[in-house]
Amino acid sequence: MNTEEKNIRKGDKEEQAEQETLIPALPFDEGGSSRDSYGALHSRDFRLMLGGIFLSMFGQQMIGVALGWELYERTHSALVLGFVGLAQVLPVIALFLPAGYIIDRYNRKYVVLAAQLGLALAEVGLTLLSYERGPLLLIYGCLIIMGCALSFNSPASMALVSQVVPEAAFENATTWRSSASQLAAVLGPATSGFLIGILHGATFVYVFSASCALIFVLLLLIMRVRKQQAPAFGRRSLSSLLEGLRFLGKTQVLLAAITLDLFAVLLGGATTLLPIYATSILHVGPVGLGWLQAASSIGAVGMALTLAHRPPFKRAGRTLLLAVAGFGLATIVFGLSRWFWLSLLMLFLLGAFDNISVVIRSTLLLVRTPDEMRGRVSAVNSLFIGTSNQLGGFESGAVAQLIGPVPAVVVGGIGTILVVLLVSWIWPQMRNMGALREKAS
Repeated sequence: MNTEEKNIRKGDKEEQAEQETLIPALPFDEGGSSRDSYGALHSRDFRLMLGGIFLSMFGQQMIGVALGWELYERTHSALVLGFVGLAQVLPVIALFLPAGYIIDRYNRKYVVLAAQLGLALAEVGLTLLSYERGPLLLIYGCLIIMGCALSFNSPASMALVSQVVPEAAFENATTWRSSASQLAAVLGPATSGFLIGILHGATFVYVFSASCALIFVLLLLIMRVRKQQAPAFGRRSLSSLLEGLRFLGKTQVLLAAITLDLFAVLLGGATTLLPIYATSILHVGPVGLGWLQAASSIGAVGMALTLAHRPPFKRAGRTLLLAVAGFGLATIVFGLSRWFWLSLLMLFLLGAFDNISVVIRSTLLLVRTPDEMRGRVSAVNSLFIGTSNQLGGFESGAVAQLIGPVPAVVVGGIGTILVVLLVSWIWPQMRNMGALREKAS
């Protein structure tokens, strides 16, 4: 290393140390775990970020209910509902490599800001199409734009957490981030169902969602973040793009956690069929649909608050496997239920089990990935998870069209449990994983 390079490295370290003052000191025990359940919330900028995430997710959840209700009311087709997920996942598949590269190379805060502006634009388009009863093709076009924005927003916002809180608070920050998202997912569907019911249409829901995205933009503008580590991009741009995939391939615990979540959600996508359950099986109307959509998020919020007030996981691997198995079992019972309150309970448990998985997987991504690679690794994670969520919706809609909604949900739950057994057998590292901050094997 020559003298100029040493001076640059020294300057980078000094600037990083200066940036560290943006993150408040938190109380930690000898093992490095925060003793304060609200530790991450001491950061002003994390609170701003949390508020923005809540608003953005609130709007997105409202749109999910509105689109499902409006499209099913117009077409009475499960396949049309499935294509909603497909339209949003195709951009994630196409853009995950360049998205990760851009997120690591450029300021992540402004990447999230641009993504929120893209979401707002797409939601304005949905407003006009809903008001004019526009063609399905243009609606799917707006969903593709939303998918493009989300392909940047999700990994960038995840990586941004590491720039507003210290590493020892990552698990706590991830839990509160999940809490904000899930609280929005509780209030969003219920509010959307209520508004659709009293206004006899979904148009205003899209307006409200666009407003939420724009408020998040304003919060981002006043938020301060620590400077991210500069990646060492070489001349071989393709090699840099693929670095996230190579890193996951070498980190078996991360690969196992992502694989588990991917196939579990892909097979257990019961929530896509909730409009059918609300109208044709449980007969509860749009307000009931809103509460069905919200039930899983209520469970997730309850679990997130529980996790925030408990010590960090000591046997995280076994906990993750049991949580996903519980997710599959609750899916089976929900599929067979004809009683509204039992269905609500199973959806509550679905959310609780899923939140355990989200917190463990998201914390693993933060603590076991170098900062200069967090964008690319998070983009790969978003590809897998986004693919499982949206393709899971398409799979559920397609299978329901062929064999009916009840068999589709039950078979998906059984498949989820089989995936848990398979992952546990292929990756024994997952069964044996202890604390999340241990070094990956």
